Amino acid sequence: MNDTRVEQLIAELLREIGEDPAREGLQKTPARVAQAFKFLTAGYGQELRAVVNDAVFTAASHDMIICRDIEIYSLCEHHLLPFYGKCHIGYIPRQKLLGISKLARIVNMFARRLQIQERLTAQIADAIQQVTGAVGVGVVLECRHMCMMMRGVEKQNSSLTTSSVLGSFRDELSTRTEFLDLIGR
Repeated sequence: MNDTRVEQLIAELLREIGEDPAREGLQKTPARVAQAFKFLTAGYGQELRAVVNDAVFTAASHDMIICRDIEIYSLCEHHLLPFYGKCHIGYIPRQKLLGISKLARIVNMFARRLQIQERLTAQIADAIQQVTGAVGVGVVLECRHMCMMMRGVEKQNSSLTTSSVLGSFRDELSTRTEFLDLIGR
């Protein structure tokens, strides 16, 4: 990202909405916004292999592994407004365990891109499947969207739940039910 160019664009946007970028409270806003966008879109510069960083371990486990309530923050690609919530991940390993912090890092890698929640859910599930070769993977996202809460229909109490299930989580009702029960859905 060209920080200087983004700062110029933000200053221009401020002028277009009727503000003065030279006003005391706005003087550093273009630089702050550029830095915020660099952070919020850092996922574009990341690759799955580097995020996982060889944190896949051989183990004899064949039981379901679940990590719940991973905080998620992303930007809606339609309005560039935030959506946020929780991500729940479950998988049944095929003798490969993923370091637990890598689950959150995978979530962040995809969340720090312009997104729609439905695609984000599938990307997380696909990445975990790819890295672990799991028997099955389940991902559920529960998010609140500022584009729906503070503009448009203005429904402040609304939330969106999406799921992506692969392998045994898709093919076996009992596995999917166990996962959903354990994450409290």
